[in-house]
Amino acid sequence: MKAISFNLSGKFAHFKKPDVNSNVYFTYSHIHKIALLGIFGAILGLDGYNKDIKDYPEFYKRLKHIKVSIIPKEVMFSKKIITFNNSVGYASKEQGGNLVVKEQWLENPSWEILVLDNGSDEFNKLREKLFNKECVYIPYLGKNDHFANISDIKEIELKKATKPMVCKSLIPKSKIKSLKQPMFGRVYFYEEYLPIGMKKKFLMYEMDKMVLSSGIIDSDEMWEYDEKGVWYG
Repeated sequence: MKAISFNLSGKFAHFKKPDVNSNVYFTYSHIHKIALLGIFGAILGLDGYNKDIKDYPEFYKRLKHIKVSIIPKEVMFSKKIITFNNSVGYASKEQGGNLVVKEQWLENPSWEILVLDNGSDEFNKLREKLFNKECVYIPYLGKNDHFANISDIKEIELKKATKPMVCKSLIPKSKIKSLKQPMFGRVYFYEEYLPIGMKKKFLMYEMDKMVLSSGIIDSDEMWEYDEKGVWYG
């Protein structure tokens, strides 16, 4: 199976959790598929969100069939809380029109992204843009002041995994038949509910519990890449 691979990184990132009602805007620990499709949409010049919440934005409508694999370079990136003023006037109805915003940011995040070659026009256009280092709009990591760096673009070949192995990409917990931690070496386990799709009504996220582990994973849906497993979704 053919795919393309590239590194995606930035100084900061913020992928806002919409379900937290707090005075701090928290971020998911890793980029998720919807944010990644938004980056592809920016590269291709597709429209993003608008006021119509009863239909998908153009980037999602055109790209949701594309399968991706997200390989974090670190299990967890460091996070910090940033406080700043939003004084554009319409941001707050408080006196003076100044809104004090607190956001949680990821520091120096970096992932390897794999995009499955499904032969579609959208994939071929994305592939051409990436290799030519072109984009219509500037891609960013969750916010338009967190610029995305895209590098090391290459074509790769994968084969179906025929035995249990360490999965170096995020994988849904529901796709794991068994997980056995190694007796030696570094042991880690991360899990978090991340967006995997979007509901047409109100454009709410569809979520799934994603896992990243040092354990040997048995799954019918893994592919082999650099002697380790990856999952596409």
